[in-house]
Amino acid sequence: MIADKIKFYTGLSMLALFSIVLILMFSPVFDGKNGMEYTDELYNSISKGSAYYIPDVHEESAEYVGTPLVVTIKMSSEEQAEQTALLYQEAGAEVTFSGVEIDINGDLGRVLETCLNDADAMYNNNGPTIADRYGYSEKQVLYNWWKSFGTLKKSLEDKGMFDEAEILSRANERAVEPAYNYYGIEAEAIRDKAGIVIFSLVFYIAYTIWYGFALMYILEGLGLKIRQMFPFSFVARMKLAE
Repeated sequence: MIADKIKFYTGLSMLALFSIVLILMFSPVFDGKNGMEYTDELYNSISKGSAYYIPDVHEESAEYVGTPLVVTIKMSSEEQAEQTALLYQEAGAEVTFSGVEIDINGDLGRVLETCLNDADAMYNNNGPTIADRYGYSEKQVLYNWWKSFGTLKKSLEDKGMFDEAEILSRANERAVEPAYNYYGIEAEAIRDKAGIVIFSLVFYIAYTIWYGFALMYILEGLGLKIRQMFPFSFVARMKLAE
């Protein structure tokens, strides 16, 4: 039985409007994308614009030019080992591989430079140039760099070369991973999208509050009060527990 018709029907109307907006949000009305996809791409673009650290890593890695890199690493498969060998050959290293193992004799600085150049191209969505250079998928190229650097890091740590291992880790975290994850996304500066960002945040807060008030009015219209849903005795017990 409805105790307060005004509150009940007000809440019901608010909930109906909430549902209509929700349906619109999941409809492809934003250049063929729904609202969730549009805002997801927007925030990905903005975050990409503030995650470009490759020049910094380039500068840090310059001091390792001339540092010998003589290691043996293992990849996950023979195909991946063959693909990865091409990367180190491009960096001027002498490379031989057998099965999943790759023997590398090269210059750590040049290896880092080659990897960072590939990451920079990927970050700027120039992946096809990388695929043409190595003869296979550009994303697989970045993954092979990431995988091999992780294995190299462990090998260098075992040799006590901790600084060299650290620069490999930084190259992965600040260059290879962002380039891989943001590939295909156009970078945007937040100042260029300030209006839509502020609107989306305000809308999200207002939309959530709207839903809360709609439920509250419906429940109060049915005669349910907050005090009835959370008995005084329960609140009192919580205070005593403190």
